[in-house]
Amino acid sequence: MVTYHHHKHHHISLAMANVPQISSSILLTLCFTLFTTPALSDYLNPLQDFCVADLQATPSNTGYPCKSQVTSEDFFYSGLGTPLNTSNPKGVAANRANLMTFPGLNTMGISMYNVAVAPGVANPPHSHPGVTEAGIVVEGSVLIGFLTNNYTLYSKVAGPGDMFVIPPGLIHYEMNVGKTEARLLTVVASEWPSEVLVPHTLFLAKPAIPDFVLEKIFKTDGKTINMLRTKLTN
Repeated sequence: MVTYHHHKHHHISLAMANVPQISSSILLTLCFTLFTTPALSDYLNPLQDFCVADLQATPSNTGYPCKSQVTSEDFFYSGLGTPLNTSNPKGVAANRANLMTFPGLNTMGISMYNVAVAPGVANPPHSHPGVTEAGIVVEGSVLIGFLTNNYTLYSKVAGPGDMFVIPPGLIHYEMNVGKTEARLLTVVASEWPSEVLVPHTLFLAKPAIPDFVLEKIFKTDGKTINMLRTKLTN
């Protein structure tokens, strides 16, 4: 889900110390759901036990080479617990555990995110091509929705302890509909998932999609297109 990749509001510093309030069985279910999906069955059957990425090496078309010297530290990561601050123009903050921050995830087909969303803020519609996302609301009230390829919307307001799942590659969004900061823990079935932000892809592409094309698509005028492009840039 997360404004989350290769790419005012109340300041509430939230650390992972709050996570134990959520049942450990729910967290296990979250990971079990992703690791047992058929799409991952072959991917998670490597010829070696692990391949901790050597981020100091030059990556090839198949990714980073494996580190030659591995220690226990390579399989642990504390970055998710760093306090989050949503006092920024987007009103969203996230700690990421993915290939580039936690090289031990290399070839594991999973990444995790600790996300905070300020009251009234929406994470823009986006997708993670080809991979499933699942998560748990830790604090607050979050409206979560996703769209199918036949334009059907499935959505619900989720509260603390509620788990959700986004089918592979579908456009989805999250919005904090409560009065306090919301926090989610999410898991994506890729150690380095891509993220396609729908509005940004349309209006901030380089080279830009011609205005007359966007005017036709959205049945509007150039002034409106320029206004939307300006707002997304800031």
